[in-house]
Amino acid sequence: MNYFELFDIPEALLVDKSQLARRYFDLQKKYHPDFYTGATEAEKAAMLEKSAQINKAFKTFQNTDATIQYVLQLKGLVEDEEKYALPPDFLMEMMELNEALSEEGQLPAGALESAENALYDSVRPIIEGYSPNGTTSDELAQLKEYFYKKKYLLRIKERIRNIAPPNG
Repeated sequence: MNYFELFDIPEALLVDKSQLARRYFDLQKKYHPDFYTGATEAEKAAMLEKSAQINKAFKTFQNTDATIQYVLQLKGLVEDEEKYALPPDFLMEMMELNEALSEEGQLPAGALESAENALYDSVRPIIEGYSPNGTTSDELAQLKEYFYKKKYLLRIKERIRNIAPPNG
């Protein structure tokens, strides 16, 4: 069962957070292992597994990028450990950011945010207008490219966090 079916919500890239929270609590009331203390070991194990699946789905739906990844995986467009070839112009831009980070220990103010915003803006209409049956294969390919570009940007963010001196 996919996460959208589990939560009984429409397949979307932007999940309604209030509806998500209500569905999450309803599902937890129904399947949480604490409510099955008198059940057989097999039933307890099944409820524990179902509860874990509910938690994983909830966590996925709380993050737009994770939801995009999940939908792309459902459609067979993204695989774990996939080696995706990013466009050379994007890689050149990222190389410049990495060089600035290596040389100066930081990026120019707003550089990363600007890159993230431009990246999101390029797919905003697809994300906001996503329909499981109406989004074209070209649009899904654009989402896939967005996903891998965003992943690259997140690695740079992580690198910055590791460089930044601890607050103390």
